[in-house]
Amino acid sequence: MPSVESFTVAYDAVNEFVTFSEGDTITGTVTLALSKESSVQSLFVKAKGDANVRWSQKSGDRTHTYSAHTRYFKLKEFLIPESAGETVLPQGTHVYRFSFQIPPGSMPSSFRGTHGKIVYKLEAKLIRSWRMNSTAEKEIKFVSKCVPNLHSLMSPQVGSTNKEMGFFSKGHVHMDVTVDRMGYAAGETIVVLAKVDNSSSSDMTPKFSLIQEVVYRANGRTKHENTVCCKVADNCIKPKTQKELRCEIKIPSDYMLTIQNCDIISVEYCLKVYLDISFAFDPEVLCPVVILPPGLAPGCLSNMNVGPYPTGAIGGPSNSDFPPPAMPMGLQPMSPHSGSYGYPGVQSYSAPPPIFPNNPAVYGGPAGVQSSQPTHMFGGYNNPVPQVPSPYGTPYSSSSSSVLHPPPPPPQQFYPPPPQQFHQPPSALESQPSPSIQSPVPPAYNMVLSAPVMNVDFLSQTDGAPPSYSLLFPDKSDAK
Repeated sequence: MPSVESFTVAYDAVNEFVTFSEGDTITGTVTLALSKESSVQSLFVKAKGDANVRWSQKSGDRTHTYSAHTRYFKLKEFLIPESAGETVLPQGTHVYRFSFQIPPGSMPSSFRGTHGKIVYKLEAKLIRSWRMNSTAEKEIKFVSKCVPNLHSLMSPQVGSTNKEMGFFSKGHVHMDVTVDRMGYAAGETIVVLAKVDNSSSSDMTPKFSLIQEVVYRANGRTKHENTVCCKVADNCIKPKTQKELRCEIKIPSDYMLTIQNCDIISVEYCLKVYLDISFAFDPEVLCPVVILPPGLAPGCLSNMNVGPYPTGAIGGPSNSDFPPPAMPMGLQPMSPHSGSYGYPGVQSYSAPPPIFPNNPAVYGGPAGVQSSQPTHMFGGYNNPVPQVPSPYGTPYSSSSSSVLHPPPPPPQQFYPPPPQQFHQPPSALESQPSPSIQSPVPPAYNMVLSAPVMNVDFLSQTDGAPPSYSLLFPDKSDAK
């Protein structure tokens, strides 16, 4: 009869959603029930977070397997410490309490997919001599609250498309789409407004789809997985008519959160609004959708900071053995060719620009477009001081290397010299320079001339008659 009747691990909930985030404290108990007295070498509990991907791909007769692993943290606490001798436990139920603090910093939310997963769990292990180790595990649900530009996710989205009909139809089609915002919590409803001007001779059906795209990365390869979460179709629009549409799509409460801060797994959502036209390419408008964790709904934004730290902070003071993430959210400006979460759009930055009283504010955006920025949103940088060129290229240049370079030094401030340091030009009466600023006397050179030297100084002569020809060029016959 085994001496261990049961061995379990449990944790205490910290909120109504039974989730944990960066910086939270996990408390719980390890329960060990013994049917008889037993000797134990050690008992410990661990908390860890890991991401793993793995998939296989056939190429001819060979099968290639790609895999990758990322560890975010691993914490360990001994409940019965290791010692030279064994600890004898009496018969009965033994309860041990533990406490862990999740390290700060940006870590992805929990996820399980076809070819990968992101798992955070507790693991307790009982070690006895000459016995198999007993293990108990309990998975915890982790949600990341490090969301960059959270306020900008609550702004409406506007898109439009225009299509000239082809061989089987005449005219054109124009559609304007407005979505109330970009960020939603699971269980909320997406409200879409569309205006369709069907100036063609074809019937068309407006359709709305919410699409999930999961990308797995390993060994320089990627694996894409697209899933249509839900799809809604409206009534047919007849030729030469205009129609305004309203569609509401409810996000299921069990959907995975958007993941953008994991280097081997990313999860994105997109709202696709398109017109289904027979025998023609369907015009479409794509709007990114970000599914946020519970508690980051629009009604909670006014009473909380973005992430577990104040706005503009990247992570927090860390006591973990693991390095910070390779690309912290909001540290570098995004490429001008990509908007929030990798979709095309206007640039957005997560840190406020420096303020210069004598210079007007300048905000980034597409060429030829002027926009006024609200006070609660952050715009592009306006930096009039000279910039030191970066030794690593521009922030928009991509790199396939995984080597991290230290950030370049901050730009040096330029201060004009005070007026008294400028030297005034000498006046007309000052003919001789002061001794302190006289130029040094050049050294004398003993140069060897390559032509005969004449002792007659013609420049110092008076206005008398010029020298005779015989003086300048004496006759050789006279010399003989």
